[in-house]
Amino acid sequence: MKGLINKSYETKRVFTDFELEVPNGEITCVLGASGVGKTTLLNILAGLTAFDGEIVGAPEKVGYVFQTPRLIPHLTVAGNLAYAGGEPEKIDRVLETLQLTEHKNKRPNQLSGGEKQRVNLARAFLSDSELLLLDEPFAALDTGLKIRLWREFAELWSEKKPTTVLVTHDLEEAWALGHTILLLQDGKAAYRVRPTRTAFPTPYGEQSAEKAAFLQAVLQEE
Repeated sequence: MKGLINKSYETKRVFTDFELEVPNGEITCVLGASGVGKTTLLNILAGLTAFDGEIVGAPEKVGYVFQTPRLIPHLTVAGNLAYAGGEPEKIDRVLETLQLTEHKNKRPNQLSGGEKQRVNLARAFLSDSELLLLDEPFAALDTGLKIRLWREFAELWSEKKPTTVLVTHDLEEAWALGHTILLLQDGKAAYRVRPTRTAFPTPYGEQSAEKAAFLQAVLQEE
């Protein structure tokens, strides 16, 4: 998926000749300061926000995991997943992978924030999406749960390998999950790197010259 994106909100310029390049069948992680346009980029890819330019090769079936879980309140966990198009056997398997089986018959108001977000992730994977967009899906979780979910997310993703764009503020998260990592700055991709992988997801805390260089780019942005 490639394209050229220009986007403004009244007097605020968000993207200026931003050259989009998202490899198919991989996870692209996007980092950048608040207000740099990360969520706007996801909304453009989802077809929710108009822009000037063109995107070529965008899949038609899109799944979107928002920062705040948007579950249907009167449906159970299983009901929410069925509504997303999940078949009973697939629902049970995804619930097991995300350690949600015991919550299958609960409604959203009976779940913790982390449990709701896991249901949100499960719903996205059951929607048979060709393009998966995620807006800081692990941001509200404690560190231990976050690391476990990285591995569970990677397991689910590996089954179909949808083209994925994941927005995050967490460099470790980007390094753990991203095949390509972008740093947005001044309306463009200021830095792009493809980490050399020894495993997927990359072990938490793994260091490399690539990672050090990317961190330096982030620090220069500040």
